[in-house]
Amino acid sequence: MKRILVIDDNDDLRELMKVILEPAGYAVDLAQDGQAGLAVQRARPADLVITDIFMPNQDGIETVAQFRKEFPGLKVVVMSGDSKLVKHSAHFLTARELGAHGALSKPFDEDELLRVIGEVLK
Repeated sequence: MKRILVIDDNDDLRELMKVILEPAGYAVDLAQDGQAGLAVQRARPADLVITDIFMPNQDGIETVAQFRKEFPGLKVVVMSGDSKLVKHSAHFLTARELGAHGALSKPFDEDELLRVIGEVLK
């Protein structure tokens, strides 16, 4: 069973993603920011990390950089509620340069979430 770590400062979104992903066959861990996410990853390594870009304390770009440094083979997807997060935005391109494998624009639906995860984990 593939393990996914979801990092987002929005409690409701984290829980919703867990409700979607667990019935789809994934083990899911949750963290409210990048620092907590790193602690979870060290304790229970995930196959994929999905992280918000805009969070307090430590943003997603810094989080991606730290994850890629400490876990170089880890797959990473970034997400954002900023409607400008498209595959050509500066934030996505920076995340991509740091090793992000995909992006989601919030709000996204269940099908899009599962499609992106499937593409990244194949």
